[in-house]
Amino acid sequence: MAQKTLAEGADAGTLAEPEHPASSKRWWILAVIALAQLMVVLDATIVNIALPSAQKDLGFSDGNRQWIVTAYALSFASLLLLGGRIADLFGRKTAFLAGVAGFAAVSALGGAANSFGMLVTARALQGVFGALLAPAALSLLNTTFTEARERAKAFSVYGAIAGAGGAVGLLLGGLLTDAFDWRWTLYVNVVIAVFAFAGGWILLTNHRDATNGKLDMPGTLLVAGGLFSLVYGFSNAETHDWGSPLTWGFLIAGGVLLTAFAWWQTKAAHPLLPLRILLDRNRAASFVSVLISAGGMFGVFLFLTYYLQLNLGFSPTKTGVAFLPMVGALMVAAQLGSTALLPRIGPKALIPLGFAISAAGMAWLTGIGVGSSYVSAVLPQLIVTGFGLGLVMPSAMQLATGGVTPEDAGVASATVNAMQQVGGSIGTALLNTLAASAATNYLSGRDATSKLVQAQATIESYTTAFWWSAGLFAAGAVIAFLLFRRGVPEQDADAAPVIHM
Repeated sequence: MAQKTLAEGADAGTLAEPEHPASSKRWWILAVIALAQLMVVLDATIVNIALPSAQKDLGFSDGNRQWIVTAYALSFASLLLLGGRIADLFGRKTAFLAGVAGFAAVSALGGAANSFGMLVTARALQGVFGALLAPAALSLLNTTFTEARERAKAFSVYGAIAGAGGAVGLLLGGLLTDAFDWRWTLYVNVVIAVFAFAGGWILLTNHRDATNGKLDMPGTLLVAGGLFSLVYGFSNAETHDWGSPLTWGFLIAGGVLLTAFAWWQTKAAHPLLPLRILLDRNRAASFVSVLISAGGMFGVFLFLTYYLQLNLGFSPTKTGVAFLPMVGALMVAAQLGSTALLPRIGPKALIPLGFAISAAGMAWLTGIGVGSSYVSAVLPQLIVTGFGLGLVMPSAMQLATGGVTPEDAGVASATVNAMQQVGGSIGTALLNTLAASAATNYLSGRDATSKLVQAQATIESYTTAFWWSAGLFAAGAVIAFLLFRRGVPEQDADAAPVIHM
């Protein structure tokens, strides 16, 4: 183990700033990175609206339907840290272009699927290439923008896309399904990838900041197995119960493997996730904030989609349009938070404030009923929730990746994406289970054949999910307030790395 050293500036929560000079084409690079990130984020939700059409076309069962979504999340979450380290070792441009090209190819495979197995395989492979692409894109952003003010603007754009991409996916999925068919929710990635690949090929340079490092294979196997088991266990809670061995068995296995991974990282000569990345207090708090915000967001996207389509009778396209005000509020707040508020009041005030606003929006959303109006019972609440999330996500992502040494940029970026994917998977499973229990409890002792009773039972399930999302955001406010340092984080370019393990 190498000698441990503490930076004099460690208490300020900073690591060495990347030393790559600012590129004259950096804003074009931002556009390319944002386009690629949009493609990855879209695929977490774009297929959801198309699932009924795909199920009818390919003839798979309701029980198998969830695996179209879960296959993507499983491979994506479990391989993100490996993808980030590959970007550090072999070059970010190489990883970015390979990720874009591979993602496009397997998306075309999924669009041409003639069986359930072929579609699930394509979705799993999308996750594999997404795990290579997403951390490469975020680390490219981190090393391209080195001036503080410009970096804040770039991360406000990136964070807005990360936060709003799910809603945009619902809109685009509805439009494509209505105008063409479900297969275009996958084919559209080929169109996006052409522009992202061409832009990346022309504009990017291939930094290889960890050329002297080696791939940590034991760590890779431990973390991939741990994240897979964790996401798989929570996913099984949706179709089984919490007492099923397929649920608790995999959750326990995931915990054991991740614990073993953390231990191994203290011993490995070339760790996959250097612990110096996690030992910065603001960075660790940012990872937790991304995890919580992703988990709570599914209370908005998933159950509100059901409510708009099944209870208010919205079409897939109209459902997607209904989320646009939330996207707009999120993007306004992202710009305001990252560029104006974070440099002035710091994360200890800003991120808990964002969580509190989102919690208020979700609590307000529990007032929906069978005959509610979108304009009065949904629209204002969406705007409030979106504004709160816009204050949280871009700022947390900026702090999570800011100040890392260039050789760690990819793995730090991968950790952010892993937090987002794992948080979303856990949130989906928890909220689905709680919502289903609420509907069952409401039907108990009532006439379950009555359409009015059935409709009210669905409302109970939605509002239960919204209350729990509000509680999750409220907990996020408290946790963020306790974890983040006081004051405005400073970027000290002369500070040594916090700890060399």
